[in-house]
Amino acid sequence: MKPLHAALALTTAIIAPGLAAARPVTLTTNLAPYGGRGAYLAFYVTDASGAYAGSLWMAGGKSKYYRHLSDWARLTGGDVAQVDGITGASVGSGQSLDLTMDLADALFDAGYTLHIDAAAEDMRESPNEIAVPLTTTGAGQPVQGRRYIADFSYAF
Repeated sequence: MKPLHAALALTTAIIAPGLAAARPVTLTTNLAPYGGRGAYLAFYVTDASGAYAGSLWMAGGKSKYYRHLSDWARLTGGDVAQVDGITGASVGSGQSLDLTMDLADALFDAGYTLHIDAAAEDMRESPNEIAVPLTTTGAGQPVQGRRYIADFSYAF
């Protein structure tokens, strides 16, 4: 699947779930008690070749900080339109973020990887803090983060 097609499938699955074979997926992100201001998080997907396939969510409302989500910014060219309409507030130290969205069934067991970049004001960036293959067997399996994210999991 070409990146544009995958991005359209992601967008279609998120915005108009009735138009594509999709399932509700809950993404649970527990932040570590890092002690800083709210973290910006970028949730995005790459295909089996590592090519950008689409953005799922951006936590953090000020676009001027998106460049600090460096892998996401590199893959998208920092295009804020990639997250237009799907932004949320930053997530504080020690807090949790639960997101439920419809994701295309074609994303699972097909080589796609969900990535999370993280950054917090006056602290170091953490590109690709989470990288987890989207598989049906991986659902419910927590993955540990490196800096800001204590753990992440997804469930159907």
